Amino acid sequence: MSTRRFKVLLEWDPESQAWVTYVPALDHLSTFGDTRDEALDNTREAILGYLEAAENEGALSRLPRS
Repeated sequence: MSTRRFKVLLEWDPESQAWVTYVPALDHLSTFGDTRDEALDNTREAILGYLEAAENEGALSRLPRS
């Protein structure tokens, strides 16, 4: 699989007391973590899972090449 880059939005959610991430290019995929690093690690894992599922469904070519 080729290397892809996606914009990740990271913000602190005071209500849940967690860092939350969003990946707009992947149907607003979202994860969270107790720390920024944990949230970003969870995001990397979620992106890989998303891309694997898209590849299995033959939809990988329809994803943005950002």
